[in-house]
Amino acid sequence: MKTMTCKQLGGPCDLAHHGDSADVIIKAQDAHLKDEVAGGDTTHESALKEMKGRWKNPLSGMGWYRKTKKEFAALPED
Repeated sequence: MKTMTCKQLGGPCDLAHHGDSADVIIKAQDAHLKDEVAGGDTTHESALKEMKGRWKNPLSGMGWYRKTKKEFAALPED
């Protein structure tokens, strides 16, 4: 199990996401951003927009994905 924060994933807050893989943490971040914006938190809007935009441009999206997976792999176990 490893931990990454919303900030480490490009968001504005220090909420910790825990998971056994980068994919689990990325999915948790996606859900977190959507929930925060749906709840009226405007500080997460730009991060949500970025997250959605990454997948519209597959090359840059994959660059972010690979970078995040590397960062996750380098983290110590909790």
